[in-house]
Amino acid sequence: MHISIIGTGYIGSVTGACFADMGHHVIFVGRDQKKLDLIRAGKSPIFEPGLDQLLTKNRKNIETATDLSETVQRTDLTFICVGTPPKKDGSSDLSQVEVVSKTIGKSLGSHTKYHTIITKSTVLPGTAEDFIIPLLEKESGKKASVDFGISSNPEFLKEGTAVEDFFHTDRVVIGVQDQRTREILETLYSPLNVPIFTTTIRTSEMIKFASNAFLATKISFANEIGNLCKASGIDSYDVFTGVGLDTRINPKFFRSGLGFGGSCFPKDVNALIAHARSKGIDPIILHSVIETNEDQPRRMIDLLKKHLDPKGHTIGILGLAFKPDTDDIRESRAIPVIRLLLQAGAKVSVYDPEAMGNFRELFPDISYAVSGLEVLASDAVLIITEWKEFESLDYHGKLVIDGRRIEKALREAAVYEGMCW
Repeated sequence: MHISIIGTGYIGSVTGACFADMGHHVIFVGRDQKKLDLIRAGKSPIFEPGLDQLLTKNRKNIETATDLSETVQRTDLTFICVGTPPKKDGSSDLSQVEVVSKTIGKSLGSHTKYHTIITKSTVLPGTAEDFIIPLLEKESGKKASVDFGISSNPEFLKEGTAVEDFFHTDRVVIGVQDQRTREILETLYSPLNVPIFTTTIRTSEMIKFASNAFLATKISFANEIGNLCKASGIDSYDVFTGVGLDTRINPKFFRSGLGFGGSCFPKDVNALIAHARSKGIDPIILHSVIETNEDQPRRMIDLLKKHLDPKGHTIGILGLAFKPDTDDIRESRAIPVIRLLLQAGAKVSVYDPEAMGNFRELFPDISYAVSGLEVLASDAVLIITEWKEFESLDYHGKLVIDGRRIEKALREAAVYEGMCW
């Protein structure tokens, strides 16, 4: 198939590269010429393990373009993979979706072939039916599910393992209104040999939010129990090892500690809260998920203060990315931790293998170390991200407050405090 991918961020670049690897002809469409040039050269525009190799391997199946309207004319399917950043009230900003939907619609007006538009951008239930389809129909003068196909196909990719997640996903979710679109997408995804769950578009959109909200809830639940375990002299990891053996519960995402960040969980939970409010529903559990997550950085600083007044001391930070194997700092727990340290009068020295360039834009005046070893020279060390290389550092004689359970630090540090253990 000939596929156009609108957007060259995490979702667009990974999705397009993986489709190219499956033998499809892919055209990446974007406004950032630097990113397009990287893709054309077989290089990833983002830090994502395995993506460079995939782009290089499949250069013969990949093109780039800036003209969306012309690209739609040349392809069979268009995937919308643009950002939906949060507004101040937590709701999703659909301005990018609006722009591309209008452009696609205008192109469809003179398109003679049946074309399918698939939304991979994370959008709230009802967005396709109430927002995207009306725009497409108005601009094209055509009817959705009759003259062109429309679908919701949410992504479930984790940064740091996105390529692996695409090819070895648990399931593919497809929301459709007509049989022709269903058959096209089922054929597209059939080589993955995984369950394909086909449902309505509105339901498909909700599945994405419900999945992320549940995983975020599981983390905040683990942290709430973990805080109680800490106060009771119990190791929360032992608790959740036992709890996770229950097949009804599953052990995944019971990593108690500093909490979650990233581009999905905070944004999606807050968007779901705003959506619930718009329907007259008070989402009590989701409120608590965010409140618990926001409180964990303060708890880390409280643990530090048990052993050292941060004022005037140099506090080292290991890890700035919201998780290992990415340079993404969106909603990273390092941000509130460092703000609290600076408010307390501390000097801050930080190190991260990939994220320091992005972090400098937020905190240009703190000290950026060349290695984790340099950070260990600080008066105290806070572990924010569980990068694999931090397992090989020497923590002997150090004061360590650990938000991610680095076992070597637990064994070696002279003074060690785990957040929930």
